[in-house]
Amino acid sequence: MRMQAKWRWLLCAAGVSAALASCGQPSSPAAQAVLDDVGASDDPNNWTGFGRTSGEQHYSPLDAINDGTVAKLGLQWSMDLPPQNSVSAPLAINGVLYAATGYSVVRAIDAVTGALKWEYDSKAAELAGRKLRQGWGIRGIAYGQGRIFVGTHDGRLVALDAATGKPAWTARTLPLDNASFISGPPRYFDGKVIIGFGGGDVSAVRGYVTTYDAATGKQLWRFHTVPGNPADGFENKAMEMAARTWAGKWWTYGGGGTVWNAMTYDPTTGSIILGVGNGSPWNHKVRSSGKGDNLFLASVVALDANSGAYKWHYQVNPGESWDYNASMDMALADLQIDGKPRKVLMTAPKNGFFYVIDRTNGKLISAEPIVKVSWAKGIDRKTGRPIENPDARYPDGKTFTMWPGPVGAHTWLPMAFNPKAGLMFIPAIEMATSYNDVGITQKNWVRAPGNAVDGAAIPNFVVKDAGPENGTSSLLAWDPVRQRKVWSVSTPGPWNGGILTTGGNLVFQGRIDGTFNAYAADNGKPLWQFAAQAPVTAPPISYAWKGKQYVTVLTGMGTSGAAFGALLPVNIDYRTQARRILTFAIGGTATIPKSDPVKIVAAADPGYAPDKALADKGMLVFARHCAVCHGVDVIAAGQAPDLRASAVPLDPALFASVVKDGMLVTNGMPRFEEFSGEELAAVRQYIRSQGDVLPKK
Repeated sequence: MRMQAKWRWLLCAAGVSAALASCGQPSSPAAQAVLDDVGASDDPNNWTGFGRTSGEQHYSPLDAINDGTVAKLGLQWSMDLPPQNSVSAPLAINGVLYAATGYSVVRAIDAVTGALKWEYDSKAAELAGRKLRQGWGIRGIAYGQGRIFVGTHDGRLVALDAATGKPAWTARTLPLDNASFISGPPRYFDGKVIIGFGGGDVSAVRGYVTTYDAATGKQLWRFHTVPGNPADGFENKAMEMAARTWAGKWWTYGGGGTVWNAMTYDPTTGSIILGVGNGSPWNHKVRSSGKGDNLFLASVVALDANSGAYKWHYQVNPGESWDYNASMDMALADLQIDGKPRKVLMTAPKNGFFYVIDRTNGKLISAEPIVKVSWAKGIDRKTGRPIENPDARYPDGKTFTMWPGPVGAHTWLPMAFNPKAGLMFIPAIEMATSYNDVGITQKNWVRAPGNAVDGAAIPNFVVKDAGPENGTSSLLAWDPVRQRKVWSVSTPGPWNGGILTTGGNLVFQGRIDGTFNAYAADNGKPLWQFAAQAPVTAPPISYAWKGKQYVTVLTGMGTSGAAFGALLPVNIDYRTQARRILTFAIGGTATIPKSDPVKIVAAADPGYAPDKALADKGMLVFARHCAVCHGVDVIAAGQAPDLRASAVPLDPALFASVVKDGMLVTNGMPRFEEFSGEELAAVRQYIRSQGDVLPKK
């Protein structure tokens, strides 16, 4: 596999993952959860939030489908979906399934028959402008008070009537004139709905979350996650405290700290808990003169759910400098630890450690590595701080090999906690990435324009002799009390699916090889498999209606994993992959059409003539602006068309219409109006040069 060094910055941003090898050694968990779930009083027949209940366990207590009956599980119905992102988590309320795909197109579907009830199109792609250059579409929705809540890429929060799909209110939560965007699910709690956003990787963005009245859309409170310019004053005491952990003129860089994914509500303590993102830019030496912890970057932050006032925080990576963050899902449970019940929060952020935190005060209970870790020797339990390898900050021009890489040991695809088994199930990843910042200083660094990823560092995913575990993945069963692996199952390639676990001693997970699988929760034994004939990476859900249990999952490849076709063991074609909603039940007999694997072949290009100098210029432009969707080395993996097989780059006028004039904006293809004729020609030449090495049609 060939991968150009000039892709390094992009690889870090989009994040390729890998994982653990199977150990196959079952073990009894040390303790059960005292409660089956935080928010377990919610109807177990419904799945009303991203993680089902506010505890975000991705656990269903339903057990009609169980380790003894799952062999009889069959397809109940399927619904074909149009192109664009289809990796979101659906909801199920009173026999109606709700799912959002693409750029916030929401559908209500009869959960028993698969009949469409209504559809709402937010038109986000048309309204997003330059925001469309980052992010891949919506990943989830929320429900409360008879309404479906969805964020849009252009920065709106929309409340839809669950019965009709008509908007009840709309709130603009992001300005239109910066690179911030919404891709993560909002959360509903106690009459309120909260939303964050992403974009800190590509521009000078200062993170915040905003909470609205669910009935009226009135803004209730906003909490910033990093401090702004001290000359403008601080919004609260928390920002004044945080500012003491920053140095230099950090506010000119934005700071980062976007809350683009994880938010968990704890009704037992009245807290809304945020998973805060990485710094902007990533390099601590540039962002904050290499000084200070930079609160609240890479932190778990608890706020008063009513007022938004700061309560406590725990920072997983002080002075974050690698695109590590704490934005991965956080599950709540009550566990017996050292013979005492503890209210805990569990999270597996990017940095490779699994954390158990006291959710009443933010104090660390325990933290142990779940994958190979080279950046730290461990986590000091007394201070809660990592014991860093000094070379991890790539000092004095040194290059350091990081385990795990910047996509982390765990991506946004959710883990799941089974309180009956006492186990957490994690879509684990293993990947080495080297870092240096040779030639980059605070004085000479200027952010790349045009919403391009630029972390003020040089990562490289192609680490020589990294070992056989590099670029692998697994489903990992982890005991959070004993902090140890119980079992694991290898999964293909460096990307794997979100997880559902149930009261029937089951774990469900999809794979990029086109299969949807069920395992025994207690020992990892494979029990059932369905040939979905398309990647299955979305998190599944389970629910019941009129006494019958169902399992639903979406198929299709999307988000950052699709940027790395060069690293995947399968071809995933944007145009032909089978994006669907699949719903299963015991005794289901429906089928889906057979789909043969697609081989990518280059478009016939008889007029092509090599021009290395021009292609090299085009490679730089492509890397900054195009590869995030169309793939490293122009090897796409399902988020956007593989341009090597497209006729569009062969025609200069058509190419300009698409890229510069925005002819396909409604399809999610952003407009690059600033591209010069020379840049367009260079990108075309680079794409055609990559196609030239493929078989022709």
